[in-house]
Amino acid sequence: MRLQKFLAEAGIASRRKAEEYIAAGRVEVNGITVREMGFIVNPDKDQVKYMNKPVRLSSNKVYIMLNKPAGCVSTCKDESGRPTVMQYVKDIKERLYPVGRLDFTTEGLLILTNDGEMANRLTHPKHNMQKKYLAVVDGEVTEEDTERLAKGVVLDDGYKTAPAVFKILSSSPARSEVLCVIGEGKNRQIRRMFAAIEKNVCYLKRVGIGDIGLGNLKKGKYRHLKQDEVQYLRKSLKL
Repeated sequence: MRLQKFLAEAGIASRRKAEEYIAAGRVEVNGITVREMGFIVNPDKDQVKYMNKPVRLSSNKVYIMLNKPAGCVSTCKDESGRPTVMQYVKDIKERLYPVGRLDFTTEGLLILTNDGEMANRLTHPKHNMQKKYLAVVDGEVTEEDTERLAKGVVLDDGYKTAPAVFKILSSSPARSEVLCVIGEGKNRQIRRMFAAIEKNVCYLKRVGIGDIGLGNLKKGKYRHLKQDEVQYLRKSLKL
C-alpha cells in the first residue's frame, strides 16, 4: 500500500494532505523519515509514525455528520490557536478528520470520518458531489443576478466557476435568501461568487451534500450517518 493511502486509511488526513505531511518530513517508516510519495508500506509489518506517534489502521469505519457552528475552523489543529471542529466530537475514540472545509464564519453540514478513501473521493473535483448552501445576502438579489451566477462568474483570482444552481427563496431591498447548489469546492466560493456580482453574503450555511441533508440537527451537535446514507455515498463515489 502506498504510504499516503495508508495515512489516509488510518485517519491521519485526506490523501492529498497526507502527501504534504510526507513532503514535510513528518512521517517515519521503521525509524526512517520518508519523503517519497510512492513509498510502499506493509500495514502488517512496517511501523509507521506521524509526528513521532504510531499510526495503525482501524477496522472500525466511522462517519459523522456535524452541524458546524460559526467561530471554529474545519481542521484538526489550528496554528493560530483558534477553536476547531474537533472539540465537538471529543467522545469519539477513533481518530477522525474533517472532509473538506467550511470557513470560520460558515455554519452547517460537515462530515468527519476515518475512511480515507471516501474522504479523498468526496473532495476530488472529478466526482462532482453537489453541495447545497443557504446564503443570506445584503440587499436585493434579482433573477438576473442568479442567472449570472448559475452560468459561472469570474472570481478574484481569475478562475471562472462551473455552471451551478441558484434559486431565490426571498428577496427584499434589505436582504435576500438564496439556495445555492455547486459541485466545486473552491475556498470561500459562494462568498466570492456573490462578491463577483457586488453582493455581500452576511450568513452562510451548508444544508446538504448530495442527497444527504442537515435536517433538524442542532448547531454544535453531531450524529452518525445512517447505513443507507453511507451506502449512498459509497455508490455515488463508486467505492
